[in-house]
Amino acid sequence: MRPLLESPGDLSDWATFAQSWDHLEPDPYLAAKGRFRRRRHATFTATAQNGVALAPHQPHYQALQYNALQGNIQRWFEPIDPTVVASASLRTILCFCNDFFGSLAPSVPRWHVEVHQFRIEASADAAGEPTPEGSHRDGVDFVLVLLVDRQNIASGTTTIHTPDGKPLGEFTLTHPLDAALIHDPRVFHGVTPVKPLVSTEPAHRDVLVVTFRAQPASG
Repeated sequence: MRPLLESPGDLSDWATFAQSWDHLEPDPYLAAKGRFRRRRHATFTATAQNGVALAPHQPHYQALQYNALQGNIQRWFEPIDPTVVASASLRTILCFCNDFFGSLAPSVPRWHVEVHQFRIEASADAAGEPTPEGSHRDGVDFVLVLLVDRQNIASGTTTIHTPDGKPLGEFTLTHPLDAALIHDPRVFHGVTPVKPLVSTEPAHRDVLVVTFRAQPASG
């Protein structure tokens, strides 16, 4: 995955980029349902001609049909830190996504892009749930799930299903930059809960999720 990501840029500040996951904020919407994770969020626009540009901070919204746990509500999350937005690593990842997803749908004039930093924490008392909504679609066109770090955890296996529930495959992102590239209209995806390998030590799974959704040119 590294050569693919570095084709439009570089990951020279990857170590600093990865450390920014230590400064995510609790997800208050999930906490209200008795679950816990940390995250930050940012929105961008992208075109083939002008590349990727940061958009004003705005809520994350999914229809109930895509998120039965937290659908039909506007969820405001803490914004991704400006230094992370400006980092070489994030800009390179977004450029790769714009080039790659754009090549799969060249007729799309403009993309609505959302970026999520997620940290799923696990303890001896509670497994971490990377996808608490279960196997799902995101309601977008394309998704990149990029592993940033995993510390002292077991499982976290990505599962891919047909819309009617037939298993298509499963795999585990184990090393930084391991990735899943998903055509969201065609398949459902989920991730199994993570548990600590050593119950007395910190355990987490850090991922970057980037979604691209087609938008009219005037949207």
